[in-house]
Amino acid sequence: MPQRATTKAAPRKPARAARAHFHVLASDKISDAGLDLLRADPEIAVTSKTDYTPEGLREAIGKYDALIVRSQTRVTADIIEAGKKLQIIARAGVGVDNIDVQAATRRGIVVINSPEGNTIAATEHTLALMLALSRTIPQADASMRRGEWKRSAFMGVEVYNKTVGVIGLGKIGSEVARRCRALGMRVLAYDPFVSREHAERIGAEPVDLPTMLKQSDYVTLHVPKTKETAGMIGAKQLALAKKGLRIINVSRGGVVDEAALAEAIRSGKIAGAAVDVYEQEPPKDSPLLGLDNVILTPHLGASTEEAQVKVAVDVCAQVREVLHGRPARTAVNVSPVPAEALSALEPYFRLAEKLGRLLGYLAEGRYSDVEVAYSGEVADLQISAITPALLQGLLEPFLEEPVNLVNAGYIAENRGITVKESRSSAPADYTTLISVTVTGDGRRASVAGTLFGRKEPRVVLIDDYRVDFVPDGYMVISRHTDKPGVIGRVGTILGEKGINIAGMNVGRKVPRGKAVMALAVDSPIPPAVLRELEQVSGMEKCWLVEL
Repeated sequence: MPQRATTKAAPRKPARAARAHFHVLASDKISDAGLDLLRADPEIAVTSKTDYTPEGLREAIGKYDALIVRSQTRVTADIIEAGKKLQIIARAGVGVDNIDVQAATRRGIVVINSPEGNTIAATEHTLALMLALSRTIPQADASMRRGEWKRSAFMGVEVYNKTVGVIGLGKIGSEVARRCRALGMRVLAYDPFVSREHAERIGAEPVDLPTMLKQSDYVTLHVPKTKETAGMIGAKQLALAKKGLRIINVSRGGVVDEAALAEAIRSGKIAGAAVDVYEQEPPKDSPLLGLDNVILTPHLGASTEEAQVKVAVDVCAQVREVLHGRPARTAVNVSPVPAEALSALEPYFRLAEKLGRLLGYLAEGRYSDVEVAYSGEVADLQISAITPALLQGLLEPFLEEPVNLVNAGYIAENRGITVKESRSSAPADYTTLISVTVTGDGRRASVAGTLFGRKEPRVVLIDDYRVDFVPDGYMVISRHTDKPGVIGRVGTILGEKGINIAGMNVGRKVPRGKAVMALAVDSPIPPAVLRELEQVSGMEKCWLVEL
């Protein structure tokens, strides 16, 4: 039989790998534990290149949909502008100081960080320094390496049954407080922006700063460096301290006055200190460098293998989510508002933020409840988008972590603050009104504002006193008795100091009763001048407010 012809099958070509739809650049060293999450996604291509110059990054960034950095890369406005495809910038760490967040927001680029990734690392470093300070471990180690055996020279103290003061009850401060309780310590807490209930929940007793300093054997700081916290532990505070106090700072350089601390240690008032952060880094000229009973570490708070893995996994997972159209958990800039609602909401964002910022100064101390009442035209808008702007103004000046429309509600909740919203028809005198009241520890403070011409923010009430002023720039807000000479004396003092008054408004209910004054000034008022104003006969309290 004739043989049947056969055809040999052509060899099968290997399937072409799917073309990546998204391109991600890691321009700093990022743990592979995080990057592997992105590499496992067939739609994502990852490039890790850590030797870019600023010019090189600006030239290369145009093809990337996401950029992941740590602290080395500076993501400036010109780099952001060149990133025509960028959807997200991720900081594998807490701070975003090296990212121009405003420029990213203007471009609609989400900026995220990992606010909790280094919490345990910084907490454990704090405890390690506290114990090392108590038992003079570094000094004893150095002595042994010199061939010495001086047991009596390194007599330590126990932390058990001692009192520790924790300044700042954010994530790290709260974890430090919990662990100190486990060590058998009494824990005092100072944080004007955390409710009493939150402090007590973690086993801490809320107190004011002078009380803490007078009663504590240890004080540990966990606050950002802001205008309010810079130098918050200085010569005046150290003079109040219990003799033998030991101080630990793993927060930010500059919140402790290094010269004042060194002098207090040399005098014997302060037994010692353990410091991880400095006014200048590296601290070449710090007076702390020459003191034997001070432990110094080179900003190691977040430097653990585990912390670097955590922050990498956290931000890479969020990059993946955002690239696939899902929201980020820890965005630090404004979330998008529908275009059709934006024009109507924008003036209220400004008004709410100004009201919150003003109230942050006037509230003074812990508050646990924030009530926001929307009346009139504003009540018909998307008030859930406005309240975060108010919370941003209330919290931002006093907290380390970035606060914005995205995370303000989460931060308030995390600090034990209850936020309530309500709507109602307009009061007789206004077509639209936002009223805010904060309460806590038996204190109450309130402000209210409206829009003039539907655009200009105006404050119209402070603690039920009628006022009328534009919340902008530097202002002095006072509570005083309405009697002849008070306002004149205030003007005289400011004039003598060369401080120009731009405007004044006084609210009162009855002549010669209690009154509120809002004084716009052209420049900041030094603390000494503010104290002089408070000494004016009839003056109860003055605040310098920057709006």
